[in-house]
Order: sequence, then structure tokens, then C-alpha cells
Amino acid sequence: MAGILLAFLPAAFAGVALHDIIKTILFESPMLICIMLIVGGVILLWIDSLALKPIHTDIMDYPLSLCLKIGIFQCLALIPGTSRSGATIAGALLMGTDKRSAAEFSFFLAMPTMAGAFAYDLYKSRHLLSMDDVSIIAAGFIMAFLSAVIVVRYLLDFVSKHGFAPFAIWRIVIGALGIAGLMLYTPPASGKVDLRGTTNAVSQPAQQ
Repeated sequence: MAGILLAFLPAAFAGVALHDIIKTILFESPMLICIMLIVGGVILLWIDSLALKPIHTDIMDYPLSLCLKIGIFQCLALIPGTSRSGATIAGALLMGTDKRSAAEFSFFLAMPTMAGAFAYDLYKSRHLLSMDDVSIIAAGFIMAFLSAVIVVRYLLDFVSKHGFAPFAIWRIVIGALGIAGLMLYTPPASGKVDLRGTTNAVSQPAQQ
């Protein structure tokens, strides 16, 4: 489907260009991840409360311009803690799609996106992995994909009836718990030397 491939391109280019920044800087900030969980949840609640009138209800009829715009929204998922599906669905809804087709398009868009991200990340980390590691990762990727295929039908029915509020609330709760945990967590002290122990250890041979 041309629309899916077109929607895939913005995140593909951005992901390659920003890969090192995302992996070494953004993913090193648990607080950012928790904040984005909450922000994404609030946005989903807001969108779910809007009285939007859908114009597009069948992904096969999505114009290519709409597909490209949804793909641009997917780039937000490069920020850790931002849901890829949440970003694409939210963008689609704001641009006139109904909930079911937005969720369906997001699922199909996940196929090239996840496969591309997996292949590129594997390539970048190839010097750190053995063949056993690669086979285990590949098996996990395949099982995750098959599970998503099985679950998506029920997810589409659930979203059509209940909207995205349950997912939004879950994100807010998890994000808030994460922030609370980070604020309460005290990292272990490092670099401190027990002078008494050192003195005893040094002086003991002399006494013998």
C-alpha cells in the first residue's frame, strides 16, 4: 500500500539521522520518559473528549497527503516515552479519521516501522552481538509481531466502543508512579573511601 510506505518515510529518515542522539542522550533520561507518558496520556484524553466528525473511515481511501501527515506525527515517537501508535492515532483523528480506521492504519504502519528500526539498530550494534544474540532477538521480534496480529482485531473493536481513555489513564498512572519512584530513589554513594578500614589494612602488616 503506497500510503503506508509514504507514511513510513519521515520516521525512517529522522530515525537514521537522530539515532545516536536518541540512543545515547534521550534514552538516558528516565524522567523524560515518565513526563512523556503523562503528556501523551493527557493529549489522548483531550482528543478523546473532542466532538470530532470523521471524514475518512476506510484506510484504503486515505489520500496520500493524509498518509504523509500521519507519518510526520509518527516522528514524535522518536522521543522516548511517546507512544508510536498514540502519536499516529492522535494525528489521524485530528485530521478527520474515525477511531477504528486510525487504529487500523497505525497497526499497518507499525510493520515497516518496527522492521526498519529493528534492522537498523541491529546493524548499528552488530559489533556487540553474537549470532546467538541475533537469533534470540529475531525470535522475540517475530513473536511480538505475531502477538500483535492476533490482538489487533480485539483492540480495534475495543477502541471503536470505548475510545482511548483507558490507555490514556494507564499512561498517566504509570508516568506518575515513575516520577514518584525517581524522586524517592537515592542513588548509592560512590567514590567514598572508608579511611578507618584503609588505615587498618595498611597498618596491620606493619604490626605483624
